[in-house]
Order: sequence, then structure tokens, then C-alpha cells
Amino acid sequence: MFGMSIFMNEELSEETKTYVKRMSDIGFSGIFTSMHIPEDDAKKYASRLKVLGQLAKENKLDLMIDISGEALEKAGFSMEKPTQLKELGVTGLRMDYAISNEKIAHLSQKLKISLNASTITEKDLIELKEFNADFSNLEAWHNYYPRPETGLSDAFFKEKNQWLKSQGFTIEAFIPGNNQLRGPLYEQLPTLESQRYKNPFASALEMLAMKNVDLIYLGDGGITEKTFEQFKMWQEEKTILLHVKEEKTDYFSNVLGEHVNRMDAAQLVIRSANARFKKIPPVFPQNTIERKKGSVTLDNEKYLRYEGEIQICKTDLPQDDKVNVVGKICCKDLPLVDLIKGGDKFYLKRGGCHGKSEFRKSSH
Repeated sequence: MFGMSIFMNEELSEETKTYVKRMSDIGFSGIFTSMHIPEDDAKKYASRLKVLGQLAKENKLDLMIDISGEALEKAGFSMEKPTQLKELGVTGLRMDYAISNEKIAHLSQKLKISLNASTITEKDLIELKEFNADFSNLEAWHNYYPRPETGLSDAFFKEKNQWLKSQGFTIEAFIPGNNQLRGPLYEQLPTLESQRYKNPFASALEMLAMKNVDLIYLGDGGITEKTFEQFKMWQEEKTILLHVKEEKTDYFSNVLGEHVNRMDAAQLVIRSANARFKKIPPVFPQNTIERKKGSVTLDNEKYLRYEGEIQICKTDLPQDDKVNVVGKICCKDLPLVDLIKGGDKFYLKRGGCHGKSEFRKSSH
């Protein structure tokens, strides 16, 4: 379901190898890399692909490489010898637009082949059938878009994916990373323009909610530690981790920890299902300010039998003397508030925003 991108314009560092191992340990199942390379780096890419292939095999990961025939030849490989690539640990090839459907059909008999999801047409499918392509080995992978303003629209993405699903394709798309961003622009690598600069975990859950996306890969070369924790908790416990900034009250610690949104999900707030049944000290009115979206609130004694109820605001709400604002969801986690449905588990953890200030630019 989830995968990562590892780029080979530098030697694979121990840090990168550790990153791959950690992501594999929490259930990431694949690596994407590119063989579109400058001519003077060709020999370096050949040795680096061998190292990356071995890393993929050691961690039992799929390895999809974006290729053109010319790039492979410069690196000392050939599309005429797919077994050579398989032995290195390569499990699939993402095809350049210049490669013919006849060649794609031939290669599909040997390897998993990724077609450009955004540009494939009915005519392509007819030709691939004529050339006896193995459709069980064909997948549809969208691009990522390094330049701001050029990513796909949500509407086009959904419409295209509906058609691809009707044709039986497994569909892949990229979400942005927020660490080790790829140059030269360092503007993140999403498929959807609406997800550029978004928390990668929130982007992943949005993709899952779209239903038609089967494989979700990080476009950039890394994620921050806070984002890693969110993926880990989701993979292991199906729990949405939210980082919360404390407001000055005596009650912040009362809201931290595990929660479940009530099955009868409210329209305007997320309601912790068991909050009012916990034993808590009396809650006196404090910080009863306007409740902005993402405010974490605790009902005080003025709310009578609702005293102790914990909520997260899904929209801006007015000030209420009966409701204390004890924390605020960090800015990069705010999109997650909209994704918590009835019965979903979530966890509130003390922490500030993991925003652009944490993005470390890198040529990886």
C-alpha cells in the first residue's frame, strides 16, 4: 500500500539505509527510483542501482525504476535483458513515453510494468492487447510534479482513476515528503497540486479515502520524525496521531492520550466517546475563548452532566463560558481533523507544528 522514493544522484548513505529499514519495519512495501540520469553519471548510477537493489531485497521491498531505453544503456543495462535487472532486485519498470506499446507488451511478460496513469488511452490498451501484453503485470502510475502549480487537479485525478479502475488497473500516486526534499526546486513532489506542502500523513489518508488508489508512494526522499510516528501508529494500530499545542490552563494533561470518535459522529466537532466516563477532578472555567478549527476543548462544570467531555472543533465555533479551550491541533495536522470518521481511533500528543521550518532541503 505505502512506498518510498530513494534517488541515486548520491551514494546511498548509512542514513538512507536506516531510513529504508525503518520504513520497511512499519509496513512500507516498495521503493521507487529514477534512471533518468546525466550522461557523466551513468557509471555511478549502475553501481548505485546494485546497492539499492540489494537493499530492496534485504528488506523484501518491491523496486520500481523510472526508465528510458537510453538511460538504461548508458548505465550498462538493457531492456532486451530484463533478467539482468531482476537479478539486481528490480521488480518493475516505469515506462518513458517514448517507449513503444510493442516493447511494453514484450517486457510485461517478464516484469511488472508501470504505465503513465495520466496519459494512457483506450488506443494504448487496444495496442497492448494486440501485442499480447500480460495485463496482470501492468499497473498505472501517476507522475509527481516538482514545479509548483503543475500538479493534477483533484477532479481530473478522480475521473481518470475511475476509468483506470474500470479497466482493471492497480493505481499508484505520489504524496509529498517533508524531509530530504529533492532539488533543484525543493518544492515537494506530489501528484495532486492540492497536496503540495501538506503533511504527508494527511495526504496519505486523503488518498486512502478516495478508494481508487492502491499504492501510495512518498515522492520526496524522507519524512520528519513526527510524520514517521504518525505513519507508524497508523500502520500498527490504525490510530490517527495528532500533535497538540498547549493552551494555558490547568487541564491540558486531561485531554492527552487515546480516544475514539463517537460512532454517531457530530457535524461540527469530534467527540471523545469515553471522555465523560473517566474520573477527573472538577473542571473550573478557564480560557473560555472563541473556538477556532482544531481547538481541543474540555467542558467545564457549567455544562453540568457534560463536564469533562473532550472535543476537537471541525470548524470555527463561538466562545462559550461552559467550554475551556485547552489546546490546539498543530497547523500541519489540521487536515487530519476532517478525516476522522465515526468510530475512528485518534491519539492526542503534546507537540508543536511540524511545518516548513522542519523541511531540510537536500539533493536526495
